[in-house]
Amino acid sequence: MARVFGSGTPVAITAYDGSVLGAADAPLRLEVRSPVALSYLLSAPGELGLARAYVTGHLGVVGDLYEVLRATSGLLDGLATADKVALLRDLGPRHLRPVPIPPEEAPGRLRRGLRGLRHSRSRDSTAIARHYDVSNRFYELVLGPSMAYTCACYPSDEASLEQAQFHKFDLVCRKLGLRPGMRLLDVGCGWGGMVAHAAEHYGVRAVGVTLSAEQANWAHDHLAARGLTERARVVHGDYRDVRETGFDAVSSIGLTEHVGARNLPGYFRFLASRLRPGGRLLNHCITRPTTRDPHRTGPFIDRYVFPDGELEGVGTIASAMQDNGFEVRHEENLREHYARTLAAWCANLDAHWADAVAEAGVRRARVWALYMAASRLSFERRGIELHQVLGVRPDSSGASSMPLRPDWGV
Repeated sequence: MARVFGSGTPVAITAYDGSVLGAADAPLRLEVRSPVALSYLLSAPGELGLARAYVTGHLGVVGDLYEVLRATSGLLDGLATADKVALLRDLGPRHLRPVPIPPEEAPGRLRRGLRGLRHSRSRDSTAIARHYDVSNRFYELVLGPSMAYTCACYPSDEASLEQAQFHKFDLVCRKLGLRPGMRLLDVGCGWGGMVAHAAEHYGVRAVGVTLSAEQANWAHDHLAARGLTERARVVHGDYRDVRETGFDAVSSIGLTEHVGARNLPGYFRFLASRLRPGGRLLNHCITRPTTRDPHRTGPFIDRYVFPDGELEGVGTIASAMQDNGFEVRHEENLREHYARTLAAWCANLDAHWADAVAEAGVRRARVWALYMAASRLSFERRGIELHQVLGVRPDSSGASSMPLRPDWGV
């Protein structure tokens, strides 16, 4: 390992045979706990093998997972290239023997294709259930009281996660120009945070739609506890089944990632058809840094986190909106805010680790720890971004009913 990675690695590596690279008591360490870890790493070099070894516990991490990833990202990338040959030569082909795939891993894309077309209703429902129907209690531990599983917007450096999530929902409401008596449709509503905020603080009548039965049940109880059931409701179903029209506003917060690039035109046409003339859409989603980047996610995210997820550049999103019923009026990038949001979620998971493991199992907890720490690093390094794009459906005369300049403040 020293010959492959060099002796100056900032993270120590200890192995099951007693060998050590770096200081054995270093604050940041990778522990190769068994030969199975090497089998995972060499049979699927790169992020998938790393995930399998870590999720199963054959590869351990001592110290902060994010700091380990930040310090070793180049080293880990090297495992997927020429270093594999050197490792195989030194360690022998015995480490290429088949090893069990963790049950937390979704089938590959080809096998999933046997169960339905990509982004069909049935396949989307399965993908969403796999990620979101883990345990509402688990998400409470990670997300905090807001139960908002999307990028927060920090109004100041000192703001807490809850303050930032409140500010995010409030910013969306202001961009949509919500006023008492208006009707809001929130697609991909999660646990109903946007629906509740708009109904309670802006006096609108709001309906949210989610494919997750667990989210819908939690949201129903939460809205009742806040006394909002007369103005707000959350429906378990597909956004494509919404028949109501004439909404004053539509919010799409974290749903576009599940739609697919080929389906974006139809997606925005559908949302435009739900709006009255002059109605606004706020689309909030993770994006690629350029329109040339591949849409599909890497193998770890695709198999362990968001099966069938796709990310497009903001130019692709804006073009699809512009070509399918909307006039684009405003855009902003909240990339750094998502890095801070993920740091807060990671801190929550660390603080409640024992309870999270008891609720969802240690392997599932490791999946979330790994994906959130890696995603934080990716947002910081501009591997991915987070954009809000505001569009309006003009009336037949071209009138937008928009202010001459943005009036929603910071």
